[in-house]
Amino acid sequence: MTMSLLFQIILLVFLGLAISLLGAPVAIWLAKIVDAIDIPDSASHKLHRMPMPLAGGFVAFWGGGLLFVLFGLWREPTFQAVFFSGAVIFVFGLLDDIYGLSAPQKFLGQILASILLIHLGISVRFLETVNLPLHLSRLTLLNQVLSVFWLVGITNAFNLIDSMDGLVAGLTLIISGFFTFITFSSGQTSLALFSSILIGLSLGLYWHNKHPAHFFLGDSGAQFFGFFLAAVAILYRPPDLDPKSTWFIPILLLGVPIFDTTLVTISRLRRKKPIFQADRSHTYHRLVDFGFSPGLSVIAIQASALVLSFFAFIIMYLSPVWAISLFLLTLLVGLSLIVFFERTFYE
Repeated sequence: MTMSLLFQIILLVFLGLAISLLGAPVAIWLAKIVDAIDIPDSASHKLHRMPMPLAGGFVAFWGGGLLFVLFGLWREPTFQAVFFSGAVIFVFGLLDDIYGLSAPQKFLGQILASILLIHLGISVRFLETVNLPLHLSRLTLLNQVLSVFWLVGITNAFNLIDSMDGLVAGLTLIISGFFTFITFSSGQTSLALFSSILIGLSLGLYWHNKHPAHFFLGDSGAQFFGFFLAAVAILYRPPDLDPKSTWFIPILLLGVPIFDTTLVTISRLRRKKPIFQADRSHTYHRLVDFGFSPGLSVIAIQASALVLSFFAFIIMYLSPVWAISLFLLTLLVGLSLIVFFERTFYE
């Protein structure tokens, strides 16, 4: 069984890679047909020199859908829920790539997708592990509210951090790789297969999206990956480990996008700027201002995600006291970095 599953994972990664590599020209053509093009100098942070097709979402959604069907995952209601909800994200993201949606319109799509996912039976169960003295109906409602916050937050985090060639594709590759490994280890067979689809797709997209990029992921691509990884995080429930030592594992695996979003939000609020007004307050831009080359800045951010993922894998096997203590220490380090970035570059 284990060898058979491992073979399927390897095959899925290979097919995802092949589809994303070979499907790229078609995706670029589709992006041009629907006028999903990123125009240079259309905003202060857009420094590319030529119009770029926003084709990543086409590759991710249609390639993922093809593998979803070929490997029979469409038969499982859980993954039907994720894919149909993800389709809502893709549609709104594509509309944003074409027409440029306002922040409330973007939120509408993300909230609708999140509510659909919850309605179809997928929700955070974290609060059930802390023994709150609440009636089951109120506990369920709180879990659902937390689910919407998580799904919308991570979806936006991936959209916000998509500030340089290859950054989001590389992060998705690292995070989905670790999700595949830990779900494989915990016996969540179907979830391991589902996660491995993202490995192959992001690997091929990284090849096309790394500097100099052939196309951009666009909102449809970045939000697609963010939403799917947020959903995988909800579904990850290792049966043989103490929930008190594992509930924060997804937060660590997705820690880099979460950190960047927190940094940007704090920075813009301090300066009384609209939160969704693009600027150069992202981690990537600050590393460049610090003296890193653009390529090295991307590598540094992705390396941070890799370190956090290894760290998450180690502490999930510790006792709750040690695991939670190290998690809180990680949060303290993150907050210290935010203070450092804010004081170094804006004071």
